[in-house]
Amino acid sequence: MSFTPLKSPFLPPEIELPEFVLPAVLPDDVGALKSLLQAQQSALGAVRQQAMREAHNYIIRMIEQSVLARQRLFGVSSEQLSAQSRLFDEAETLAQSTADAQDVAVLPAETAAQDDKAPKARGKRGPLSPELKRVDVLHDVPENERTCPCGTPMVEIGQDISEQLDIVPMQVRVLRHIRKRYGCPGSVHAPVTAALPPQPLPKSNASADFLAMLLTVKYVDGLPLARFENVLERHGTPVPRQTLARWVIGAGRMLQPLHNLMRDTLLDGTVIHVDETVVQVLKEANRKATANSYMWVQTGGPPGKPVVLFDYDPSRSAEVPLRLLGDYRGYLMTDGYTGYAKLAKIEGVEHLVCFAHVRRRFVEAVRVQPKGKRGRADEAVALIGKLYGIERDHKDATDAARLLARQQLSVPALAALKAWMVATLPAVTPQSALGKALAYMQKYWSRLTRYTERGDLPIDNNRAENSIRPFVVGRKAWLFSDTPAGAHASAVIYSLVETAKASGLEPYAWLRRVMRSLPLAKTVDDVEALLPWNLHSLDLASETVP
Repeated sequence: MSFTPLKSPFLPPEIELPEFVLPAVLPDDVGALKSLLQAQQSALGAVRQQAMREAHNYIIRMIEQSVLARQRLFGVSSEQLSAQSRLFDEAETLAQSTADAQDVAVLPAETAAQDDKAPKARGKRGPLSPELKRVDVLHDVPENERTCPCGTPMVEIGQDISEQLDIVPMQVRVLRHIRKRYGCPGSVHAPVTAALPPQPLPKSNASADFLAMLLTVKYVDGLPLARFENVLERHGTPVPRQTLARWVIGAGRMLQPLHNLMRDTLLDGTVIHVDETVVQVLKEANRKATANSYMWVQTGGPPGKPVVLFDYDPSRSAEVPLRLLGDYRGYLMTDGYTGYAKLAKIEGVEHLVCFAHVRRRFVEAVRVQPKGKRGRADEAVALIGKLYGIERDHKDATDAARLLARQQLSVPALAALKAWMVATLPAVTPQSALGKALAYMQKYWSRLTRYTERGDLPIDNNRAENSIRPFVVGRKAWLFSDTPAGAHASAVIYSLVETAKASGLEPYAWLRRVMRSLPLAKTVDDVEALLPWNLHSLDLASETVP
């Protein structure tokens, strides 16, 4: 005879209570029968206790997931306090903080010494950039007020100068290319017409500077083409967004050689950071419009040649990073996503894992703790904070000095963190937020600590995450790509503008030079001369629009 204990409706469905079997023939001895019943009751009690523990852990997991869901929806999006909570009262906050500031920025005296390290006075604006064009507006005293009370005419003894920031609205104009034509006076020979210089998009009526502005407003300022269409229409120049989209795709094809050269430079570096984020493409063959595709970002490059590369692919499989970086040999910094495993197994590729992702998991564990109480997750955050403090203190040090600091300070701090991890793991429920954070850190421990081997290795993948942020911000505005061609063009153009920014160049000025010069390039050397690290910001700023 067998029976199953009644299951509480509060238990999670994955908990199975076992059946208890009684012998077919009960013993005649009352003592034996009593012992059998006690054994059955004891077993049932043990099962009940296990079920209660499982139910308790299940409820804790549900509570933690609820708290984290609320944090993701309504809380700040980073581990530090951000300005998101002040988004809607920004104007009031800024106005209040500058209530005592002057409306006009008074120029400082030329003889006043400027100390960069001295704290700036509250409520005082700094001078406007000296690189901006100055337009003088003269204000004179009326002639009838220039007579001194003593009766003599006043003489000019000086002037007070103040400056205001002004802006001239965007000017849309038409460039008329006038090509002279010469012919034979006797009409014997064919006429000769001046050649039109090569254009970025020969079959369009978009100039090089227009294309540079189009790419800047979309990929640097995050303005969707539909809104830029409205801007052009306000200026009396209606250009359909479909036409703008074709120009963007055409510009992406034209800029592809620069993207290829940047990849060659990226592979020459000793460390490459890799990350990926989703992008939606509406019209992709054999895929639903709601399916997720991916934009892969890689950052790195030799010293003085920072590279940021975006690549579009509909898949998130391990074959994608293998295709993009299969020829690379060096250190590879990623998060814990298993899609990088194949690439990391190639001989000559040394895999590092991001410590920021570990810290982020412990921060989530802190958030689900009871308010006002310090728990084990706080201890982990503090221990990891010591590691980041060492990195912060030696941020500007040489690689040799940083390596020495890591060996003397970071290695003991890591040993303390590992000892804490080993001691804490058995006492924590594996499926809790803290348990998952501990399991993640334990799984990747050997790759998390490899950054101490050298002074030039990163502790985390923040470089890739910071590089991908402009794409994520822009995605919130334009939401999706219409076609794979558009997504690929976006990858190329994001690569170019982010690499230019990493080299300290103003994106529009650099794109304008590229759009003007790339159609004239005839050799690889001509194209390579346009790479951001081969140009200087002063040269770009000195250019004048024809």
